[in-house]
Amino acid sequence: MDTSWWPAVLAAVAVAVVVLLPRRGTAVAAAPPPHGLGPPPRVRPGELWCLADGRTCLVLAVRAHRERVRVAWITGKYDDRRAGVIPLPPGVVAAHGRGAFLEADRPEEVSLWEFRTLLGTLDPVWWDEAKGLGGGAR
Repeated sequence: MDTSWWPAVLAAVAVAVVVLLPRRGTAVAAAPPPHGLGPPPRVRPGELWCLADGRTCLVLAVRAHRERVRVAWITGKYDDRRAGVIPLPPGVVAAHGRGAFLEADRPEEVSLWEFRTLLGTLDPVWWDEAKGLGGGAR
């Protein structure tokens, strides 16, 4: 059996290992942190967000020192018995052109870590109507 080609194969494998392995002291790109780790999302008053539980909200105020955010919930159902529900124009939240309603009478505080997807920013005209709700924008 002719084994004269083995040194050439071993040399090629050695070169490939040296080239492909990271060198000591060189930066290797780190994988993104697992879900829930890393810095919290940057949330600003007037933005529309989807939370971890699937609910949609409008950011009213951010209290960064406590990692709490004051929000008003957005719903697709209108309840005419509640005076604090503000109808939003179609397409503000859903791209399908459906109307949405801002539940201005029940603002709540949620953890900054609950925010998942930025949906957009509320139109300035609508933001002027809503920004004083639940403690105002800070």
